[in-house]
Amino acid sequence: MEARKILELAFILCLAATPVYSQRYSQTRRYISKEKKVTNLHFFFHDTLSGKNPSAVLVAQANRNKSGSQFGDVYAIDDPLTVGPELTSQVIGNAQGLYVFASQGIPSLVSIYDLGFTYGEFNGSSISVFSRNPVLETERELAVVGGRGKFSIIN
Repeated sequence: MEARKILELAFILCLAATPVYSQRYSQTRRYISKEKKVTNLHFFFHDTLSGKNPSAVLVAQANRNKSGSQFGDVYAIDDPLTVGPELTSQVIGNAQGLYVFASQGIPSLVSIYDLGFTYGEFNGSSISVFSRNPVLETERELAVVGGRGKFSIIN
């Protein structure tokens, strides 16, 4: 019985000491760009919701009224990125992630995905996107929040 109390006391002391030692686990380093680097990419993103092999599937659906709104629907994606607008053109990568219908009015998504390139100059590199995506707009600008490989900010 005495050994159990000693063990419990030792466990409590370990828990109390943990935050003191874990505060130095990470450091924040400010990124200072030495030169501005611009890369122009041109590719096509194919999102297929139906058929035998859809590239986007509904994984969660909100309880909703009879209006048929998609508000709250969550889709998982594994969409091909191609050189041309045709689905049969050369695949250069995949967009993998999620999007959520996040508007009750005009359709708008919150997109969270990784554009991973598997061919050519950017093979093995990726771009991470986390942004609002107003789907009815012809031209859209999405926020790039990170990258790997040739798109990494720290090389």
